Amino acid sequence: MGLGLGTRRSVALGLLALGLLALGLAAGLAAQTPVTLMEPSAPLLPVKFGEWTRTAVVGATSGAVSGYWLESVSKEALAECGEQRSKVAEYARGGREVHVEAIEFGDRTGADSAFTLAERPGMKVGKELGVEDAVGDGAVLFVVGKTLVLAKFGGEVTAADVAALKPLAEAMPKVFGNSGLAPMLPTLAPGKGMVEGGLRYALGPVSYAAEGGVLPAGSLGWKMEAEAVTALYDDARGRETLTLLLYPTPTIAENVAAVVRDEMSQVKGPNTKLRREGSLVLLATGSFAPEEAERMIGGIHLSQLAFNQDVHPPFKVVAAQTFTLLENIAILSGVLGAGAVLLGLFLGFGRAWLRVLRGKPAAVEVEFLSLHLAPQNKPAQFGRTDSTEGC
Repeated sequence: MGLGLGTRRSVALGLLALGLLALGLAAGLAAQTPVTLMEPSAPLLPVKFGEWTRTAVVGATSGAVSGYWLESVSKEALAECGEQRSKVAEYARGGREVHVEAIEFGDRTGADSAFTLAERPGMKVGKELGVEDAVGDGAVLFVVGKTLVLAKFGGEVTAADVAALKPLAEAMPKVFGNSGLAPMLPTLAPGKGMVEGGLRYALGPVSYAAEGGVLPAGSLGWKMEAEAVTALYDDARGRETLTLLLYPTPTIAENVAAVVRDEMSQVKGPNTKLRREGSLVLLATGSFAPEEAERMIGGIHLSQLAFNQDVHPPFKVVAAQTFTLLENIAILSGVLGAGAVLLGLFLGFGRAWLRVLRGKPAAVEVEFLSLHLAPQNKPAQFGRTDSTEGC
């Protein structure tokens, strides 16, 4: 009997030790192994928006979109912009059809660069549908978050067509954090005298050359995270071009400025002016008068980059971020609470099971400590007044 009880005690202790060891190993692995939660990506194009219903999906790829509008854009240039996925679909409403192409990029910077790649001369630029849009040539081109969208109609685009695309813009995937911040370099180009749709923003040599850059694309130090803006201006003298190059450090900018000075003879135009300010390189070319070229590049300063009205996210974005944070906090609190309850149940039942195996009751009666302050001696008794004892 004693041997059997000892064996049961040993087995119980061994099982309890193994359980605690497994729990410790699981906790250690959970702490050491990073866990990545992959949230499913929102669909690029909805099944329906407003009164428009999708009639066909032309393509859905992770590479360059195969539409008949954006196919004219270099695939290599789109790759420089950070293209991630794309989708093409057809929609119909009351007998009118629209062809929609969408490309999502890694951030807003890439989407803006692709927007200037796909924009055609003469398109009217505005901000009715997203952060920026262009209307013309039977199409509407706009950017929402980090997605570039093209809506191609069968004929001339009307104001009603543009208004009908607002539900589509609202249905596009939302962007949070730094990936939704707009590039600041394009804001430095003066708007006075600029050709409608004449601003181009490049992130690499292929997109810079495709956008009509006046300098040899291979000599601008793109591996140093360069950004470039090419802006066209038109006045009585003719066509003029302003080039802005931005680099991470002034040293890199100075080295590139030295290369540009050597190549200025290859640039067309009677008056070419170059200036560097910190990490910013400015070049005025074309039919500028000497004093006008000096005034153009002399009025642009690097300190203006500190001001950008589009940096702060809208209220809806801030509210969504706050809700997501509170939701994550609530989920974490629930997981930690459930873990504490499970651990308590495991340890409690394990202790009760061990006591039963040892022949003791599962529960332990609660013992109370006492100071025993109750009177220890019997109270004194005195004789009655009518007694004669002791008299």
